[in-house]
Amino acid sequence: MNIIPLPKEFTESSGVYLIDGKIKSDFRLDLLDDFAVFSDDASFVIEKDSSVPEEGYKLSVTPERLTVKASTKTGAYYALQSVRRLCGFDLGNREVPCCEIEDEPRFKWRGLHLDESRHFFGEKEVKRLLDFMFAEKLNTFHWHLTDDQGWRVEIKKYPLLTEIGSKRAYTQVGGWGSDKIEALEHGGYYTQQQIAEIVEYAAERGITVVPEIDFPAHCAAAIAAYPYIACFETKTEVPGYFGGLIPEKQGNYRWNRTLCCGKETTFEFVFGVLDELCSLFPSRYIHIGGDEAPSGEWKLCKDCQRVIKENGLKNEEQLQGWFENRLIAYLRDKGKTPIGWNEIIRAENLDNANNSVAIQYWTPKRDTFAENYAQKGGTMILSNHQSFYFDMPYAMMPLCNTYNYFPKNYGINNADAKNVLGVEGELWSEWIPDRAKLDLSAFPRMQALAEVAWTPEDRRDFDSFKRRLDELKPTLKKLGIGYAEDCISLNDDKKLKDEILEKFSCGDPCLEVKLNKN
Repeated sequence: MNIIPLPKEFTESSGVYLIDGKIKSDFRLDLLDDFAVFSDDASFVIEKDSSVPEEGYKLSVTPERLTVKASTKTGAYYALQSVRRLCGFDLGNREVPCCEIEDEPRFKWRGLHLDESRHFFGEKEVKRLLDFMFAEKLNTFHWHLTDDQGWRVEIKKYPLLTEIGSKRAYTQVGGWGSDKIEALEHGGYYTQQQIAEIVEYAAERGITVVPEIDFPAHCAAAIAAYPYIACFETKTEVPGYFGGLIPEKQGNYRWNRTLCCGKETTFEFVFGVLDELCSLFPSRYIHIGGDEAPSGEWKLCKDCQRVIKENGLKNEEQLQGWFENRLIAYLRDKGKTPIGWNEIIRAENLDNANNSVAIQYWTPKRDTFAENYAQKGGTMILSNHQSFYFDMPYAMMPLCNTYNYFPKNYGINNADAKNVLGVEGELWSEWIPDRAKLDLSAFPRMQALAEVAWTPEDRRDFDSFKRRLDELKPTLKKLGIGYAEDCISLNDDKKLKDEILEKFSCGDPCLEVKLNKN
């Protein structure tokens, strides 16, 4: 059964069903929400069955007939993706092995994240990624549209966010430990029309687009456009460094800047951005970031200190909690559920009334705050670093790390699983400058992620997965995907691994691309 992700239940039998130009088909996916009458003599049939779970499907293949049953268009589409894989359709094969499949996903949230702040890829590349997500039955595209190094979404109320914030004059190259820069302008952003087209394109494939706009930290690009939203109105440029301190010649300020939490003008700005964002994205969820918020400027800011005193807050950590609460209330009134990285629950005063905040658990080490949050019924998305940070080299995070992910390893036990929306892989783009590195980072990790997200835990087996992955590789190659070969993802060459890790830190973060034999 050469399908990734592996179905929930399946039975193989002898024989094949041939898809050719002579078959009589009867399926109208645009009418699937209504009961349709089908021709008795059709041999390729899709029909509605309200008993099938929302994204699930039933597939029956005999030599005479191929039948799909689903309760939604998405479920029917997923069945056809399974047919596509079963027969090797992309390789020109049309013989579908006879079988019976009853399938549905393990998790509701099966996500992939793309950071376009650090490197901008554009509409064509995003749609290409959405196509491949659809093939793997992934249903949530987490779109990281703003950060310190670039603002990528048009906000009509604040045009300088794209006029100024979407461009930087230089980019750090050579890895985290490098001080080298490439003195070339890097920029790009999506108009609201482009956003709408991509959201529609994703929806046609059963994919929800969840935007991320980072507040109150990772705001240097926004502050470069509108300095008044910072604690101190210093004229700055959009930074091109991804870590550490920017050299004095570039301004000598931290690359990760925070908004001022004490000025009402800051909230007017944030709410204005959220208004347009909520109109652009029909998703129930809006990601507001909240991670890695340095408190240095808050400690020196008279407005932030005034808010701490007036509201009886203990410290700057609770100041962030107070800030997040205002955003949470604003989004709640708009019918949206905010998502924040797990750092935001460290503030004891975070308002999670009626479980109205979802937490994305990413940190490399176990976080007792996150564990307690889940135990108390809090909603969570799991994207723990060692398994799901796809920007890391395979020499550091091999493919088995993704496939052998179990929530219990991060303190999320079976009793808490009902609060887990699902899992998500992260493609941070500091060291992903182009398609070659994007493909190598995402494939075949995307396939491993899909199986973790879809297949029941007790049915997963890494050896089985590797065999099915080998069967899939000719298809990936045919589709032009520069996936990571086993020599990179599963190698035992310590010397090679050490070289890759050393160069990733300082030297050549794209060395694996050059070594990859695919």
